[in-house]
Amino acid sequence: MTDSGADTAGARSDDDATPREVDGIETVESIADDVRDEIRLGHVEDDVSHVLGERLEEAGIDLRPEDVDDLAEEIERDASS
Repeated sequence: MTDSGADTAGARSDDDATPREVDGIETVESIADDVRDEIRLGHVEDDVSHVLGERLEEAGIDLRPEDVDDLAEEIERDASS
């Protein structure tokens, strides 16, 4: 049998740790990019920290509130430039 990679939650948990961390970072970055784009398009009328926090929660990503606030401030700066 060949390893198809279908059993990612199996015995290779040490190998899976890094990709999950990278995937998490990519997910945060992609959510931030989406929020930034929606601000530029005028689709975000609520507090950016609140919107970002909801999106991260929906994706199963748990960040400290101060980290969400910092990222929201960065998104707002980027979107306004």
